[in-house]
Amino acid sequence: MFARLPSTRKAVAYIFTLMSFVWLAACEPVGPANDNNGRRIDPNATVQVALLVPGGSGDGTDSLLASNLENAARLAISDLNGVSIDLRVYNTGADPVVAASVASQAVNDGAKIILGPLFGEAANAAGIAVANRNVNVLAFSNNTSIAGGNVFVLGATFQNTANRLVQYSGRQGISRYAVIHGDDVAGQAGRDAITTAVRNNGGQVSSIESYPLSQQGIFNSARRISASTKSGGADAVFLTAGVNADLPILATALRDTGIDPAETQYIGLTRWSAAPQALALPGLQGGLFTLPDQNMKNLFESRYAAAYGDAPHPLSGLAYDGIAAIGALVAAGNANALTKLALTSPQGFQGTAGIFRLLPNGQNQRGLAVATVRDGSVVVLEAAPGSFGGAGS
Repeated sequence: MFARLPSTRKAVAYIFTLMSFVWLAACEPVGPANDNNGRRIDPNATVQVALLVPGGSGDGTDSLLASNLENAARLAISDLNGVSIDLRVYNTGADPVVAASVASQAVNDGAKIILGPLFGEAANAAGIAVANRNVNVLAFSNNTSIAGGNVFVLGATFQNTANRLVQYSGRQGISRYAVIHGDDVAGQAGRDAITTAVRNNGGQVSSIESYPLSQQGIFNSARRISASTKSGGADAVFLTAGVNADLPILATALRDTGIDPAETQYIGLTRWSAAPQALALPGLQGGLFTLPDQNMKNLFESRYAAAYGDAPHPLSGLAYDGIAAIGALVAAGNANALTKLALTSPQGFQGTAGIFRLLPNGQNQRGLAVATVRDGSVVVLEAAPGSFGGAGS
């Protein structure tokens, strides 16, 4: 089962996921001014939790994900010891108006906390709808622009990944980073996360370059990007590119225009191992990227498959994580278990892909491993941490 991370004993857990980015238009987070908002509960009674899933949109992919999220949440409930959860499931589709209405209805029905929804705008709308009713929302989104107030994001964030990679590469002597990003919303968000991480960790951004998200656009931009990288004296190029999209073309074009991976460290914001065929690319050899805790990820996937006869959707672990965190806090017997102060315990929780904790600003921190590509295979250079405070946290 999931558990709150104890400081003196090893947590036992069946336990995030591929770096899957659901970036929508930026929204202003809205929530109560109270620093410790959240419903009080009777920890000895059944706690009602609302699960908001993207079902009902008419899209088959959304329906599959909705069922996987519910399955994972119910699996987590079955693993809880001494805690009774009444899970109520509500469909939101991808519609913010529906999400707001459903969130209000869930609270009317007795929900003490809301888990979901997935999409950023829907999650923001749900948070606004219940902010004045003192209910916290643990959204499946990773869009940090909606985080804050009564809304927490459970999804893996660019900022967390960028911090991990800058801290690791900095210990290897890298201090000057060329930031290279696609000219879409996700690329710009990744750019901002990287530049913030570099500056917060004492490094220097030597250049920032963008490119259009097309094969010809990347080829046309490659010489300009390479010239800027060289003239800025970069030790590393930090790429926002997706491994199933622009990364193979970009890595090849940069290498062909003089950015040699043997001389300049390549670093990736996305999970390169998600496309095994890309690992053979010469431009990715020796590059750095992150992975979740593979032991915990494999445990969760095996547990889910045994229970439901199929592999889980990569995002389904977020629902398990949310229920596990709620269950661990309720099990402690505190009436304030679902308040902001409790949810943001610095010890954190054991999750489906390793340790994680919610931050007071509504974002999250997840323990990640750092890996590289060597002869077409993934090699872990630094394991994911087992508790917060170590090198990987």
